Amino acid sequence: MADYIPRTDANFDAWQTSFVAVVNGNLAGYGLVAGDMTPVTTAQTAWNSGFSAQQTAQAAAEAATQTKDANRETLTAAIRALVRKIQATPSVSDTDKAAAGITVPDTTPTPSGPPATAPVGKVDTSQRLQHTIHFSDSATPTSKAKPAGVRGCEIWMKVGTPPPTSASDLAFVTLDTRTPHVIAFDGADANKTITYWLRWVSTRGETGPWSAAVSATVSG
Repeated sequence: MADYIPRTDANFDAWQTSFVAVVNGNLAGYGLVAGDMTPVTTAQTAWNSGFSAQQTAQAAAEAATQTKDANRETLTAAIRALVRKIQATPSVSDTDKAAAGITVPDTTPTPSGPPATAPVGKVDTSQRLQHTIHFSDSATPTSKAKPAGVRGCEIWMKVGTPPPTSASDLAFVTLDTRTPHVIAFDGADANKTITYWLRWVSTRGETGPWSAAVSATVSG
């Protein structure tokens, strides 16, 4: 059974004001005398004072927060403008930049190494004699973005059964830099099972681990 007293302060304030007024206006009808209301009206006076003070303080705090945020944005913009000038001044040393707590540019490229994750493949077979291969990264399967340092996705396949047991059973299809990739088949391939393996290739030509195998039938 729901509590008759409202949960939020604003609703409670309106309710208690009405409650006290109604009951005070008909004490006999509620089986009460004036003394019965004394604890309530005393507590009401304290509530009204405290609630009003809290509302005033909250409004002041919100206004102060808005002022603080605006001042921070102004200061941040001024600092960024100054830092751009510092970064553009060749005579400023990296030591001085570090001492000021600003970015020290890394001028030495760090090799990214081979991809550490594998693609996740999904095959759309809704079109006749066509497979549409969607791929994403296993670390971010809901995003179309490739991992950092990756050039594209290698797609390999085997037509028919049994499924491949090693990379030597596969035929290279393509290196695609953007999902999805569409493969068109001849009528002779209708109803055949195609198994796909995928792997990332870095911008340096290094390959990552193979994906889990994905199989689909060619719609005839």
